[in-house]
Amino acid sequence: MASPSDDVVSYTYSFLGGPSGTVAAERPGAAVTVPYLPLTGGPKHVQVRAIDRAGRSSGQTTYDFNVQSGRASVARWKLDDAAGSRKAAAETGTAARAGIGAAFGGPAPSGTGITSTVSLDGSGHGFLTPDAPATDLRKSFAVGAWVRPAETGRTMTIASQDTDAGGPGFTLGLRGGDTGPAWSFAIGGARVSGGAPETGEWAHVLGVYDAETGKARLYVNGHETGTAVDATPAEAAGAFQIGRARGTAGYRDRWHGEVGDVQVHDRVVVPGEVTELAGRAPKRLGHWSLETATDGASPERDGGSPLRLGTGATVYRGGDDSCIPEIDPDCTYVPPALVGGGHLRLDGESGYAATDGPVVDTGDSFTLGVVVRLADSEPAHPMTVLSQAGEHTDAFKVRYEPSTHSWQLVMPEKDEAGAPEKVVSETEWADGGEGSGHRLAVVYDDAADTIRLVVDGNVGGAATAGFPNGWHSTGALQVGRARAGDGWGEYLHGDVDEVQAYAGVLSTSQIIQLGGGADINP
Repeated sequence: MASPSDDVVSYTYSFLGGPSGTVAAERPGAAVTVPYLPLTGGPKHVQVRAIDRAGRSSGQTTYDFNVQSGRASVARWKLDDAAGSRKAAAETGTAARAGIGAAFGGPAPSGTGITSTVSLDGSGHGFLTPDAPATDLRKSFAVGAWVRPAETGRTMTIASQDTDAGGPGFTLGLRGGDTGPAWSFAIGGARVSGGAPETGEWAHVLGVYDAETGKARLYVNGHETGTAVDATPAEAAGAFQIGRARGTAGYRDRWHGEVGDVQVHDRVVVPGEVTELAGRAPKRLGHWSLETATDGASPERDGGSPLRLGTGATVYRGGDDSCIPEIDPDCTYVPPALVGGGHLRLDGESGYAATDGPVVDTGDSFTLGVVVRLADSEPAHPMTVLSQAGEHTDAFKVRYEPSTHSWQLVMPEKDEAGAPEKVVSETEWADGGEGSGHRLAVVYDDAADTIRLVVDGNVGGAATAGFPNGWHSTGALQVGRARAGDGWGEYLHGDVDEVQAYAGVLSTSQIIQLGGGADINP
């Protein structure tokens, strides 16, 4: 920014979408420079005013410009090579040779587009390297990958780059220790740590170094974790490494587990791109509209496991709009179903419906939706609308608790009778058989370690709690009842409709759509 006036001492500026501020000139009339990191591509502008010694402002000047999309990675190994391969093809950069402890054809995180990964055995032979550097660490860069650790009790390296003097220029991985494992990005003697790695759990881990600000940041599953640190990287022109870090006596901290889609950028990766890199698309597991039942079973829309109706459960068929008693006194009015042409009616004593086996993996992220209307205005006991059990207790249950006039999501921390429970609730008075019921959504976000109960699409006001360790249940999905000791209880008296189940976390707009009768296509 410059002005022909020798009396200008500062400039005010404002970029479209931010930042904005005032910058002083070193001396009257001198030009100034401000750094700007655009967070998205597309048309932009900056508006500037010059300020003189008396505080008077010039007119506003607007400068329009365009920002391209971020450059593609300078090195990328998808690591989806055929089983038995001894080299990993590079989409960009140089192909990486694989040690004999690297086995291709490993499992991949669902919902990512990754088809397979490489499994590293944690030994001295479990590594990959292109035998060349991936980028200049003295400039801005970012490195990330999808990983699934087979253990978390010791320090392990996802990626690093050698220095000529020995040791790594940076390491991305996890650190074990007495305080519990944490993800880690270390560069130039500085380290940022955070998150909670779990054995057998997928995570996207990304380290970013911004040479303009001198800050190192760590992102896990699309979210910044830990506290950014000041870093001064050393020259590291040695080879890039996957699954190990260089030490004074050879390589160490070898990775044990899966690694997929390693990418290196020679620039800052901005938050929107981080979210995209770590994104996992939800997958529909089941949609039961409960319109009909044949031979005691209501079908799943895509031909999956039906909901089998127990004694005391029936499918109610609603009427249409053709009967209007005020116009035709001879017609018999039939109330409509909750959604569509029918819904499930439960008697509160023995009525329920269940699938043949588990529907959602309760140890991973999942979303459930249901529409429910209680028949009583003052229920005499808690009533469960959805549950899925483990060996000793329910992994989750959604129930109405009359003593507090609220819907509750209850999730035990362990598969043990009497285990501590996390409970989130939303106050709602019982329906008493009137109205269109309530749309409930259950969301377990394994990456964020949270559970949510959303009532009638109010995502912003959803009851939320931390839940760090979901566990895998083996029981069938139950509609209308919950585990009670060695049997069943909390039978629901009322109507249920539109049961939907998804692997992964639905977006806000998708959660709002639950219960409307249409399929949601993640």
